[in-house]
Amino acid sequence: MNKLTKFLHILDSYHITEGDKFRLKDHNPNDDGNLGLTKEDGSELLKEVKHRLQDLQELLYANQKQSVLIILQGMDAAGKDGTIKHVMSGVNPQGVSVASFKQPGPTDLLHGFLWRIHAAAPQAGRIVIFNRSQYEDVLVTRVHPELLDREHLTGPIDTPEFWEGRYKDIRHLEHYFSRQGTLVLKFFLNISADEQKERLLSRLEEPEKRWKFSSSDLKEREYWDQYQTAYEDAIQATARPYAPWIIVPANHKWYARLVVIGTIIRALTHLQLQLPQPAPDVTKRLDDYLARLKNEK
Repeated sequence: MNKLTKFLHILDSYHITEGDKFRLKDHNPNDDGNLGLTKEDGSELLKEVKHRLQDLQELLYANQKQSVLIILQGMDAAGKDGTIKHVMSGVNPQGVSVASFKQPGPTDLLHGFLWRIHAAAPQAGRIVIFNRSQYEDVLVTRVHPELLDREHLTGPIDTPEFWEGRYKDIRHLEHYFSRQGTLVLKFFLNISADEQKERLLSRLEEPEKRWKFSSSDLKEREYWDQYQTAYEDAIQATARPYAPWIIVPANHKWYARLVVIGTIIRALTHLQLQLPQPAPDVTKRLDDYLARLKNEK
């Protein structure tokens, strides 16, 4: 069994499809699969799986029937932007787009919290990556419930019933996406507090990285424990077979990227996509065009 095959076999250990027994403390951010891989091995494997992803994405785009929604969540400095850059590089840009969800604006706040999410979902044949997503509305607002005051809500807020209602709405939307032919994959880039500290220090100490730093990074770091609880609750409530969570060990960036792209290519492979075959009359016309071009003087 080669290195890639061994690696793809261990991906199940990161998948959460039933959240009842999920505990974040059971998932080690330093995990590297215990396969004896080095960073150099990871670089070689990433090149190999990128070629596979290119082929699979071309089939998805050609079929124009199914689509893929990739959701990336994680604490500040978890590596979301870098994952997008390294995982999707080389893929046909016609078939891939990224939606980044910042704080909702005035128009967004006048609608339900899932309004802008639904509008950004992928059309048939495409891959869409959400850099943050609907989960911000059960993470940031959970840690800072005062933000709910801007949302024009009726009834009690910040109660167990309120949050369960939001989880239920998210489950229903993701189930709807799935039934419409969208493959939903949700990735939590799981880093430790110590690793986040090192990455934030790097942003401050290296001049070429300072543009990445925001004072809000330090502010939100003060709520580390509250965010860990919010993530655990959200994953427990929304992990389903039709919309699994993948808990990505993200302290090692090279390994995190391998887990993300490996999960995507494995899921696309399971779709058993084939090149679309034209109808017999179309095939005959194409054969005629081929003969005419070959016979040109």
